[in-house]
Amino acid sequence: MSQVFLSQNMTVTIPILNSFELVEILTLQQLLALPELEGKLLNEAKTFGFITSIAAAPHVLPPEEWLPLLWGGDEVAPFSDGEQLETYIEHMIAIWNDYRPALLGNSWDWPTGCQLDEEDIVNEYARDFCEGVLQGWQFTQDDWKNIMPEDSEDNALLGGVILSLSMLYDPETSLETLKENGVEGLDQFTEIFNGVPTMLCGLAIRAALLVEQ
Repeated sequence: MSQVFLSQNMTVTIPILNSFELVEILTLQQLLALPELEGKLLNEAKTFGFITSIAAAPHVLPPEEWLPLLWGGDEVAPFSDGEQLETYIEHMIAIWNDYRPALLGNSWDWPTGCQLDEEDIVNEYARDFCEGVLQGWQFTQDDWKNIMPEDSEDNALLGGVILSLSMLYDPETSLETLKENGVEGLDQFTEIFNGVPTMLCGLAIRAALLVEQ
């Protein structure tokens, strides 16, 4: 058994499942689709984005600090029973456990649902993912500013990643801004989208090195 501490007075024990038990466990998609949880949790794409940001953060953050943000920061989780909460937390920790080494190993890539789109530049799933990353950055920004202050060369790397994700989150506004400056930006969005995995991995690797110094 393993425990996740959500606050000083709340712990959740997560069972270690045998393979034959997994068929009874709700997938993340099934959990998010439950009527009683509608609108109470970040959707799948935003969840992946948020945890990507947490996994890329300079310091390893205890789950009790960031898990509640996935349901709006409320002290009380919106689940109707303890099993749902345990399953949800297990999914979140598993995503973090997958993303953290992938980022530090320079092998992380966009989730499958994130795609370029001929009409909308990027699809809604990709926009939601970027929104989730930016939300996670808001939560961890003090740590980033401490190791990459504004007057440092590393801050340009951080700024470039945030700008790229912001442009993909709101491509219409970004495209208009580029046009106003005489730049045709559609090709640039493709380059940005394709470059995000490398940028995020590079940022996470650089942050880890700075923390170790």
